[in-house]
Amino acid sequence: MFSTKNKSEVTEVQNYRKSDYAINKNSPNIVYRFHNEIIEITLEDYLKENPDKTEHDFAELKALSDQIYYEQDRAESAQTRKDVSIHGLEETEHCATRALDEEWEERVVDIQNRKYAWKALEQLFTVGALTEVQKRRFRLHVFQGLSTRQIGRMEGTSHQAVAKSINLAIAKLKKYFAAQG
Repeated sequence: MFSTKNKSEVTEVQNYRKSDYAINKNSPNIVYRFHNEIIEITLEDYLKENPDKTEHDFAELKALSDQIYYEQDRAESAQTRKDVSIHGLEETEHCATRALDEEWEERVVDIQNRKYAWKALEQLFTVGALTEVQKRRFRLHVFQGLSTRQIGRMEGTSHQAVAKSINLAIAKLKKYFAAQG
């Protein structure tokens, strides 16, 4: 492919594939790469444009340029590793939201299940299997999703007392349902 091109054209294509950091680092000059051209500032050009500067100033500027390109290259590399290829995304669950009708059906079923569970527990609660405290804490924990610490803060008691109460309620409910089944 490159055999018909002269050496400078081959080098230019190879350099184009290199990162800005690699091009700048491998050149004795300071390199600025734009989308359509590469500009190199030589020591001679720098000293001609800045007569009050020295070779040491150019070397410091070159080192700073290398460092900036290096940091940019590392940042781009780190970001690239976070990117996801777009090929095959349609096959993953993580890339698309569920259909609204599916979400709606799931929420309706969830609400119905909670209503049935609530009714069943209300009937069970009227039997007197649980104390009022156990009923309240069980409802807060299971139906409202509060943690034992949240319930403890609300009631001014320890989360251990709330957990013990809920665990006793669960044990009583299991015993009741085992006897019924």
